[in-house]
Amino acid sequence: MDKSVIFAVAGSGKTTRLVTALDEVRRFLLVTYTEANYDNLRAKVIDRFGYLPPNIAIYTYFSFLHSFCYRPFLRSKKNTRGIIFKAPDRFPVYPLTNDRRYISPGGWLYANRLAKFIEQSGLVGAVLARMEKYFDVFFVDEVQDFGGHDFNFLLAISEAQMDMNFVGDFYQHTFDTSRDGNVNSNLHENYNAYRKKFERARLKVDTDSLKCSRRCSKSVCDFITEKIGVNIQAHDERTSVVRFEDDPAAVATLYRDPGTVKLFYKEHQKYGCFSQNWGASKGMDRYEDVCVVLNPGNVKAWNAGSFRDINPETRNKLYVACSRARGNLTFVPESLLKVYKRS
Repeated sequence: MDKSVIFAVAGSGKTTRLVTALDEVRRFLLVTYTEANYDNLRAKVIDRFGYLPPNIAIYTYFSFLHSFCYRPFLRSKKNTRGIIFKAPDRFPVYPLTNDRRYISPGGWLYANRLAKFIEQSGLVGAVLARMEKYFDVFFVDEVQDFGGHDFNFLLAISEAQMDMNFVGDFYQHTFDTSRDGNVNSNLHENYNAYRKKFERARLKVDTDSLKCSRRCSKSVCDFITEKIGVNIQAHDERTSVVRFEDDPAAVATLYRDPGTVKLFYKEHQKYGCFSQNWGASKGMDRYEDVCVVLNPGNVKAWNAGSFRDINPETRNKLYVACSRARGNLTFVPESLLKVYKRS
C-alpha cells in the first residue's frame, strides 16, 4: 500500500495531482477543508471526466466527519441535531466520558470536539472498517488545515488498509479545522516537528514532487522567498512585475479594474469591488494579476524591506495572497482605499 504526504508549494499543482491520479475503476474518497477548495476540487474532477463519476466521493472535512464517521454509529443513539461551530462554554468542565462535553444543551455537536467524541466512543476501528468497505483510495487536500483533535483523528484513520495520499503546504496554514484548548496548539510552529508527526504515523514524506510553482512567475517566487521567507521555486523562467503603488490615481484605477482582484487582510466585502480576503483566497486558481492591499503595519514592513518578522499567521496569509498571482503582483496601501469602504 502507498501511504504518503506531499509537502508542496503554492501553485505547484496539488489539486491537479490528485485529480490526475483518479480513474473510473477504483473507489476514491477525497476530503478537503474549505468550501472554496471543495468547489475547486469538484470542478476539476468534472472538467477531467465530463461529469462526476459515481466511484468518486468528495467531502468537505466536517461533512465527512459527521455524515460518514459519526452518523451511521451514533446519530440515533445520541439523538443529535447536527454540527454547531460555536465553541463550547469553558465552564463547567465536563469529563471526557460525559456526552455534555461534546453535545450542546440543544442537542448540537460541537465541531471542535466531534473527532474526539468519535474516538472517545471507541469507534475509530469501526470508521476504519467502513472506509475499507466503501473505498480503495483516500486522498486529503490542504492537509495543513487540520488542527486540534482533527489532526489526531486524521493520523488515526491513516491506519486504514488502503492507498492514501495527503497533500498540503505547511506555510499555507491559515485556518484550523478546529481548536480545543491546548490540543495541538503548537502544531504549526515548527516545520520539522510537524513533518515528524507524519513520519511516526508511517506516512512517507515527499518534499520533491511539488516543490516548483507552475502558477507564479520567477519574479513572484523570488519575492516570496526573499521578502516573506517561504522558499518557493518557479517551474520556468517567466517573469512579471512586482511593485508597490501609492499614487492615488493609479490606485483608483486598480480599484476599478475588474480584471485585477484586490486581496484584503479582512473585510473585503466592505469595499464593493472584485475582491477577497488573503486567507480565504487559498485554493483560488483563476486570478491573473493580483493587487494585495497592505494595512499600515505591513506598509511599514514593505518600507523596511522584509515581511519575515511580521506575525506568523499574518505572514502565512500574505504568502497565500501573493501566490495567487499568475501575472503581475501589485501592493497598495489600504489608506488609499478607505474612501471606498462601507461601514
